[in-house]
Amino acid sequence: MSDAKRIKLDQGARPVIVTHSGTFHADEALAVHLLYKLPIFKDADLVRTRDAAEIAKGTVVVDVGAEYVPEYNRYDHHQRGFFETFDDEHKTKLSSAGLVWKHFGRDILAAHLGVSDDDDRLPILYKKMYDDFVEAIDANDNGISMYPDAAGPPAFRSRTDLSSRVSYLNPRWNEKWDDNDLMVRFRRASNMAGSEFFDRVDDAVAAWFPARQLVVDALEQRKSFPGADTEGRIVLFDGATAWKSHIFDLEKQLGISEAEQPLYIVYPDEAGKWRVQAVPVSPESFESRRALPEPWRGIRDEQLSELTGIPGCIFVHQSGFIGGNQTKEGALAMATKALV
Repeated sequence: MSDAKRIKLDQGARPVIVTHSGTFHADEALAVHLLYKLPIFKDADLVRTRDAAEIAKGTVVVDVGAEYVPEYNRYDHHQRGFFETFDDEHKTKLSSAGLVWKHFGRDILAAHLGVSDDDDRLPILYKKMYDDFVEAIDANDNGISMYPDAAGPPAFRSRTDLSSRVSYLNPRWNEKWDDNDLMVRFRRASNMAGSEFFDRVDDAVAAWFPARQLVVDALEQRKSFPGADTEGRIVLFDGATAWKSHIFDLEKQLGISEAEQPLYIVYPDEAGKWRVQAVPVSPESFESRRALPEPWRGIRDEQLSELTGIPGCIFVHQSGFIGGNQTKEGALAMATKALV
């Protein structure tokens, strides 16, 4: 039984979501919005308090109470000895946002999308939304650096992330406020965090999942199209496809060996020309598995065609991560020659 289905209310009882009073943060702002997505909490009262007696009355308590007891719907992370993570593959300690997502995420997605809890997209989307959205909230709230091994000050200051934007909705230090004002501000922050979160969910359903199937198809056909590499190191798309966010996970899922990992992606651009792009070593990396040959880099047009012996060449970027040709056949030829 899921955590959401386990929650039972007394006959006629109104559910109560409890979080802490005072200055608010992105983690409980998001956690509260996520909880309101569950049918059992859609009409819940919201109480912001640090009073132990009021906390004890909560149907679910997040970010306050010094307890992590899922059986009683208590989801705080501030207490000594708390080291919970999303799963064994993650190292980031959870905040209240991560705790709510860990225990209720699949049910929240099912409710938002209006699907049954056995929809095969839910496990994939559950992990994706933690990796792409919630984990950063957890890390920020727990003071975890994105670059723990980096020395020296950052090259620039960023204060445009969600945690910063939520923080700015708190009263200024020299501003007068009361509990009612702070509740209005908190609801605004919670709605902002939740709206951004579910916009990302909707984007994933509308665009990310359709691209995923196209990448699966291209990976499975990468040895069989005309001009294919027999080891499958060239992947061909006949249209624009957001492939980079999928290819690494799908390589593992499909059991593709390192020797047959894709090195180049060939696809049409918006002008009707063709591109050959080197696959990076990871989704966030600027380093390629195998950049296009160094002698080609920074060379253009006819000079590049003469150098490569391939008609229709347009360019190769100075870093070698991408190049262009007038035709599909020319782009495939560039990728094939780069394999040698």
